[in-house]
Amino acid sequence: MDYTMKKLATAMLVAGLSVAATAQAQTAEDVKVGFAGPMTGAQAHYGKDFQNGVVLAVEDFNATKPVIGGKPIRIVLDSADDQADPRTGTTVAQKLVDDNVKGMLGHFNSGTTIPASRIYANAGIPEIAMATAPEYTTQGYKTAFRMMTSDTQQGSVAGDFAVKTLKMKKIAIVDDRTAYGQGLADQFEKAAKASGATIVDREYANDKAVDFKAILTKIKSLNPDLVYYGGADSQAGPMVKQMKTLGLHAPLMAGEMVKTDTFLKIAGTAADGTVASLAGLPLDEMPGGAAYVAKYKARFNEDVQTYSPYAYDGAMAMFAAMKSANSTDPAKYLPLLAKTDMAGVTSKQLAYDSKGDLKNGGITLYKVVDGKWTTLQSVGGK
Repeated sequence: MDYTMKKLATAMLVAGLSVAATAQAQTAEDVKVGFAGPMTGAQAHYGKDFQNGVVLAVEDFNATKPVIGGKPIRIVLDSADDQADPRTGTTVAQKLVDDNVKGMLGHFNSGTTIPASRIYANAGIPEIAMATAPEYTTQGYKTAFRMMTSDTQQGSVAGDFAVKTLKMKKIAIVDDRTAYGQGLADQFEKAAKASGATIVDREYANDKAVDFKAILTKIKSLNPDLVYYGGADSQAGPMVKQMKTLGLHAPLMAGEMVKTDTFLKIAGTAADGTVASLAGLPLDEMPGGAAYVAKYKARFNEDVQTYSPYAYDGAMAMFAAMKSANSTDPAKYLPLLAKTDMAGVTSKQLAYDSKGDLKNGGITLYKVVDGKWTTLQSVGGK
């Protein structure tokens, strides 16, 4: 073979290798993973925050060019809007199962997650949800896991804190009758009573209400030291403004769905003094908080809100389980997901107990001072 022929053969070999490499890159198998949350309506800001964390995890994982089962794979999100509505949530769940998703990241609300979880469990699809109501993981589904600490832990810490630290003895409780709001209020009430408080009233609204004057007028006549609300910021904002208008001077205390910038905007100056509990640690105390803040800002050009770091860790736990099992088959990676023990953004040890609850979930109490959320105290989670 003369020099020209050798050169031509070498060029053809290089071209062939290049084509083969390109073909391999192009044949990365798409692996569908489901996502669902409230993407429209009054809770859309929660859903977007949640979705951003999942999107960031998907992009970071795909950037590693994962090879699973001997094939390059690419995670693709199959996203749906459940509108924070239980009926819509089950419809969405069945659609995602029919789409053959290999895992489920969501739902957000306990009220949508709990009925949807049966559909995923029956299909054998692992689900990691933001839902905090105890009922989600007490159903016994081996497919159910959490992204955040449950309300059993959060309500207990908040109730104890209200009585022993804030010295509140007479407490009125209002909830929005959702699985989240009622469940959290129930746990708070149990802990507050155990710590020595008297519950002077227990009232109910709904997650669409914006007028609480009748309820608050009744509560005012009982002269409570504290009003506890189990529900979301879109109701807590008007509630705290109406408390001020009516001359009900007891502070408002609530769960994590109130600890948002949206609440501050709705409540205005009436927000000062409001206390909220939130699963996990303050962002600046999270093991991976600083790096996550920078990455999030660069990707979305906005600040980290409440839920995205937990969504990121939950998604990464699922992807890590797939890698460990060397399979995206739910039946094969589910046992590895249950054995998760990894460092995350939110915790040095992300691990699940036998029910799918986080083993190392912390709780932090915050208070609005001069229009800003400030940290009062953190319990556990480090």
